[in-house]
Amino acid sequence: MKKIILGILLCMGTLIADDTFSGKVMLLDQNATDLVYRLPLQKHPKWLCEAEFANKQKMQFISVKSMMQVYQHQDYFLKRNLIPAKIEKMYVQDYLNGEKVDARKAVYVFGSRVVGPHGDDLIPFASPQNAKLFMMKHGGTKMLPFEKLNKGLIRYLDM
Repeated sequence: MKKIILGILLCMGTLIADDTFSGKVMLLDQNATDLVYRLPLQKHPKWLCEAEFANKQKMQFISVKSMMQVYQHQDYFLKRNLIPAKIEKMYVQDYLNGEKVDARKAVYVFGSRVVGPHGDDLIPFASPQNAKLFMMKHGGTKMLPFEKLNKGLIRYLDM
């Protein structure tokens, strides 16, 4: 019975999620590695995140944690010519359905049993309904909006 209810809720959560973009975050370069953790992107397609810079160039990251490291320390990366310009847009993938979502509109689960490619990470979702479904199965301490993803939290996840 729980599986039936979970399936119905999953379908409803997918239909309710109106902040998604059509499509998924597709790997731009088969040989690319993550800027922060130097992990090969092609080995973890479910975790891919994408940033678009002011000059319209794009860069992909192995996870939310990696992308947030760069976003929160842009001056450091710019000064060392590791990124081409300031980040203008960011996208993540809904962990349940893989849909591309504006990172600033996504909801993130903290403290689940699911571990990212580089340890503890934030799990992104297009809607709170999808996040709640995930938390029912995999646990989680909190559901957080983008505004709560501060430097202290990202540093804690990287310990």
